[in-house]
Amino acid sequence: MEIYATIVSFFQDGGLFMYPIVLVFAIGAAIAIERWVFLSLSGTRNRMVWNKLAPMLKAGNYKQAHGVVSSSKTAVAQILSYGLNRVRNARRRDDIEKAMEESLMEVVPRLEKRTHYLATFANIATLLGLLGTIIGLIRAFTAVSAANPAEKADLLSASISVAMNTTAFGLMVAIPLLLLHALLQTKTTELVDSLEMASVKFLNTLTEGNSQEAA
Repeated sequence: MEIYATIVSFFQDGGLFMYPIVLVFAIGAAIAIERWVFLSLSGTRNRMVWNKLAPMLKAGNYKQAHGVVSSSKTAVAQILSYGLNRVRNARRRDDIEKAMEESLMEVVPRLEKRTHYLATFANIATLLGLLGTIIGLIRAFTAVSAANPAEKADLLSASISVAMNTTAFGLMVAIPLLLLHALLQTKTTELVDSLEMASVKFLNTLTEGNSQEAA
């Protein structure tokens, strides 16, 4: 209960600017959770689809592979569907690779969606904290100017302490949001790298198949 009372007191002493900072944190946390779940599920589903497709591609069963990617909404399925569609019309590696690169350019923005907001919200939380502190200091000096000279020092120190709560709280929100932003960016990069790797493996499998046919 003591910790709870301390937190409540800290929040109340910070003034009105504590509320927008809490709102920023709530929105940022919601985005971080949604992105983490989305990226985690995307990675798992991509691996499942690739594990299913790999034997078909190796066996040269492109028709069956096309049926699998057509029924899947995963990122890897979308990229490989572009490649498989191009295989029907052109067997040149460059043409197929360009088609898959085009699909990757469509997929990546969906993976990076909303993640950049976390860095923005971290900056907003910091700036709101500083703004709250500055306004609190202005009010403190205004109040002290009309106070009894004997009480000025104590009143000023107490007012400054309260005003600094907003900056402290802004930083307490900004730091976790920046860490979450970095974590999600890393996870997104790993997912994009896995998609690029799947594309390269598909092209290599296709090239090996064509070489065997030619032989």
